[in-house]
Amino acid sequence: MANALLSIQILPTTPGGESVIPYVDRAIEIIKASGVPYRVAPLETTMEGELSNLLAIVQEMNDAMTAKGCPSVISQIKVYYNPSSGASMGRLLEKYPDGQ
Repeated sequence: MANALLSIQILPTTPGGESVIPYVDRAIEIIKASGVPYRVAPLETTMEGELSNLLAIVQEMNDAMTAKGCPSVISQIKVYYNPSSGASMGRLLEKYPDGQ
């Protein structure tokens, strides 16, 4: 069972003031490739898994931004950590099946 939820909003400083959308798309590709459950929302993406693994994914996302030429990156994260009874997006959202 997962012990953490981590929500991230990644804000890369793009080369030449380019749109951040292709960079955010790359960050989401990294999350998808990791295999952890995730949910994309308008202002952040939430992942579910082991805290150490989720933090490693954040590191990979930041590394990918600098590899694409971003001179700096701000990653705003929120963490829900519950090692004793686990963390689940489904359990926290069960009252809101349609996201409403």
